[in-house]
Amino acid sequence: MFTNAVRICTLNKFEIKVDPSWLLIAALITWSLSRQYFPAALPGQTSDVYLVMAIAAMLCFFGSLLLHELAHSVVARSYGVQIKSITLFLFGGVAELEAEPQTAAVEFQVALAGPVMSLALAFGFWVFARVVAMASLPAPIIEVLSYLSLINLVLALFNLVPAFPLDGGRVLRAYLWHRSGDLLRATETAAKSGAVFAYALMALGLIALFQGAAVTGLWYILIGGFVLFAARASYQTQLMHTAFDGKTVKALMTTDPVVVRPEMTLNDMVDLIMLKHRISFVPVVEDRVLLGYIDTTVLGGIDRENWASTRVDDVFTNLESAAKVQSDLSIKELMSLIAKTGRRKFLVTDNHALLGVITLADLTAYLNLSEILAHPTKSH
Repeated sequence: MFTNAVRICTLNKFEIKVDPSWLLIAALITWSLSRQYFPAALPGQTSDVYLVMAIAAMLCFFGSLLLHELAHSVVARSYGVQIKSITLFLFGGVAELEAEPQTAAVEFQVALAGPVMSLALAFGFWVFARVVAMASLPAPIIEVLSYLSLINLVLALFNLVPAFPLDGGRVLRAYLWHRSGDLLRATETAAKSGAVFAYALMALGLIALFQGAAVTGLWYILIGGFVLFAARASYQTQLMHTAFDGKTVKALMTTDPVVVRPEMTLNDMVDLIMLKHRISFVPVVEDRVLLGYIDTTVLGGIDRENWASTRVDDVFTNLESAAKVQSDLSIKELMSLIAKTGRRKFLVTDNHALLGVITLADLTAYLNLSEILAHPTKSH
């Protein structure tokens, strides 16, 4: 998810990473606190004091976010859900789960762990601020602690909004999942709640823009856009898990695909095979032995006037391991392979025999059909 994130440390066997986008929000928070929040809350201090207060508050705030995500991760791990890493980025922090919780009860407890931690931190910072005040320590320390208490309370309440993929949305999904037993339908409903919340945030952002609060308005719009994207992506991911669960390449591949002989000219191949069958990728086979493949990328490198005199065996792409998959490969593993290599078309082979062809378009079509069958009324 965060390809540019940099690992900074390991806590309790969890990799802690920072995405470059975090630098932007860290700088924005520091600027806002030092130039606006702390001068209004505690007048009469020097700009250097406000800057030190802002940096301390910003670092402690992201430390609080890290503890919030660690709470999710510790509870998830206790139930056997593995965590890839915890990453701080533009919109806060996220614990990247290897897989979704297996039951609604586990989902509920994992989702609540983060807000509970934030509420505990809010109370802890509030108590600490009172103790520091009783000890008559400098006012800037008290103000920073008060801010951290407030921001953790806001973080907890914001995350409890029943809008997926916020923690409250995950609690909602857990409830719907427990009630219906249908994880996909529960995810869809929770994702819709996330979309409604996202549009509401963006609407507030537009209102703020028209009222002259440019930074606040843009921030609401950015957060709303992120929530909307994450809600839709979460539903699509769950749809894929449901549709492809237990499926292998053999179940979704195109069997007996159209093939081309190596002695055929490119002109004949285009007219008699590609255009006739509306395909852009053709395996090259001779005496039932798979030799390789030819596609529009190869054709694009050859002048059209030479197609009539150029044979397929002069230009086809030799068979390479990266283009081959076994028929018993799971669709989940195939999706990972597509993401890793960027390749969209694969030859399904058994030794040197061609069993079929499977493409990203095949997976997408099956996924779209699965969604239509899940909602028959949408097809009308």
